[in-house]
Amino acid sequence: MFNPVQLPSNAELDKQWRSFDWGQKKYIKEKLENFCPSHPDVKDIKILVTGPVGGGKSSFINSVDSASLGRISSRALVDSDICGPVFTQKLKGFPIRSEKKRLPFILKDVMGLLSEAFEGPQPEDIINAVFGHVKDGYKFNEKQPFNFKDQQFNCDPKLSDQSFCLVYVISAITVQYTDDRLIDKMKLIRQRISEKGIPQVVIMTQVDNVCLLVKNDLRKVYSSKKIKEKMELCSAKLGVPLTNIFPVKNYHNEIDTEDDIDVLILKAFEQIVQLADDRLKDSENY
Repeated sequence: MFNPVQLPSNAELDKQWRSFDWGQKKYIKEKLENFCPSHPDVKDIKILVTGPVGGGKSSFINSVDSASLGRISSRALVDSDICGPVFTQKLKGFPIRSEKKRLPFILKDVMGLLSEAFEGPQPEDIINAVFGHVKDGYKFNEKQPFNFKDQQFNCDPKLSDQSFCLVYVISAITVQYTDDRLIDKMKLIRQRISEKGIPQVVIMTQVDNVCLLVKNDLRKVYSSKKIKEKMELCSAKLGVPLTNIFPVKNYHNEIDTEDDIDVLILKAFEQIVQLADDRLKDSENY
């Protein structure tokens, strides 16, 4: 006899642990479309997206673009080079668009982080990219960190070259198994850029694949006990406060956008933009 999968009796909390308005999609889209960076010398707010290989960096960038544009976009995947286990090889910026216009935001994709000491981009590579020393198109050398002798090193970056928020994209599936060596790399990056006041956000992807409650109904994400535990674990491992951790479902095999996926993505992106612009306002203090 067939026995359907049953959820544990305590899988859903009595009330949402984070208040969330599922009807705010239109409001957020309008807010982003009308947004202007707070500094006259900065036309586009740049945001660097990093994280472990396989966490969904490029998919998150595409999902932000899709939710804003109103149709499925896959620019980050199409424009990246495939090489072994690492998908993204080069630093590349992706302007975000809406149905009406190009928005003043650029999400910068980089090579995914690896646990091994001399594989993947080194912490200094990510730090230099945040501070605007790395030009678009730079192909990361896994054997040698980026340095000032490279012709693509920007010795004197302008304010407009810099990123004003660093986003870590981490899979909810693997967060508890993340190698300590990789955590150490991420903590080093976090410490160095925190000295310059750069805010950091965690995007936790694949939440629908770790919780049946959420898989059946994405609106249960903030009443899921398992998702809350995953986010608390992520906060403890990386030192990023829960207020800066956002659970999302990236677009993967969908051919049309969906409101519930969009609103989670757009709300996380709106918070990222606000944090980045707050740092931009304080740029003269660093």
